[in-house]
Amino acid sequence: MRILFLHPNFPAQFRHLATVLAQDSSNKVVFGTQRREGSIPGVHKILYQPSRQASPKTHHYVRNFESAVLEGQAVYRMAQQLKTEGFIPDVVYAHSGWGPGLFIKDIFPQAKFLSYFEWFYRAHGSDADFDPFDPLDANSEAKIRVKNAPILIDLASCDQGLCPTYWQRQQFPSEYHGKLQVRHDGVDTSFFRPEPGATLVLPSLNLDLSGVKEIVTYATRGMEPYRGFPQFMEAVALIQQRRPQAHVVVVGQDRVAYGKTLPDGKTYKQLMLEKLDLDLSRLHFTGLLPYSQYLQVLQASSVHIYLTRPFVLSWSMLEAMSTGCLVIGSNTAPVQELIRDGHNGLLVDFFSPQEIVERVDEVLDHPESMAALRAKARKTIIQHYDLAQLLPQHLQWLKVRINSLSLAS
Repeated sequence: MRILFLHPNFPAQFRHLATVLAQDSSNKVVFGTQRREGSIPGVHKILYQPSRQASPKTHHYVRNFESAVLEGQAVYRMAQQLKTEGFIPDVVYAHSGWGPGLFIKDIFPQAKFLSYFEWFYRAHGSDADFDPFDPLDANSEAKIRVKNAPILIDLASCDQGLCPTYWQRQQFPSEYHGKLQVRHDGVDTSFFRPEPGATLVLPSLNLDLSGVKEIVTYATRGMEPYRGFPQFMEAVALIQQRRPQAHVVVVGQDRVAYGKTLPDGKTYKQLMLEKLDLDLSRLHFTGLLPYSQYLQVLQASSVHIYLTRPFVLSWSMLEAMSTGCLVIGSNTAPVQELIRDGHNGLLVDFFSPQEIVERVDEVLDHPESMAALRAKARKTIIQHYDLAQLLPQHLQWLKVRINSLSLAS
């Protein structure tokens, strides 16, 4: 099989799939990306770079679309180079949204074009209008509609697509659901596993919580309203008042990955640290961590908080569940797909720091009774989201696409 992966980041959602395909010498695996860092044995990484950024003079409704077109154009030029060198893929597997797959059917018309679809933007009924204190105006609604332009092109031109959860597929127009299968990337449950009695010591950060009995954890790509960071921080202030021995560990970057930045240039971390009266000796921001250290945080966690708008579900929640964390999650649709309140985790109102704190108290005051929820959280991931089961299914899905290509020719 000759397969071309396309993703501006590397290796992103394709890490496990590219790794196992490259281990088979009968496969030729090429990965087109903008990210220079990183490598996978047997995977030939080739870089592409858009010729310029979207123009600030472009109408703001279509600026994202211009960026996607520029990315697709860069990928097209990269593909021309591959074609000149004799590489013509059987399958092109691209991440939709940024635009890398826009022109693949033009440069490689005989290849099967598969696409990974994470999200379809809607002005109403999901993330955009979720916060009553952040209402949409007419410009925002129009911009959201146009933002789907590159995704709709991929939907129309791809042979088939994957969505990681049913909630995420539900966002796409129903007329395309026949093209979209639901299959999560999978969690490495042999790596993300409980470690009874684990303590948290990170010498590189001068962090030693080995003697701490109550560790509240939170993990995020960016500290932003989309992932409930302001509500989490308000809950932290209350937790510190009510539980003088509790420590809080926050894994993630001080940036906005999704949603709006603050108009004055401050980060949400800066805003909340200025706004709240916090004991910083019991609040630890680690930044991004290597997987081995991130695992230690989860294994030492007494209770893990995960909040999200009705949006893309974070890998971190599944990784926490696989590690046997007691997850307190927001009572929002993507979380509800995995967590049943009182069965394999606890659910709270996204907007209620008070309710978050009450459930933290419930967990920390009754650790024995919470053991069953931890076990069921891990069981949920093993039964439905285990990489060991899903990766072979993902490979079979690819092989079926190749076989259909061979039969058609």
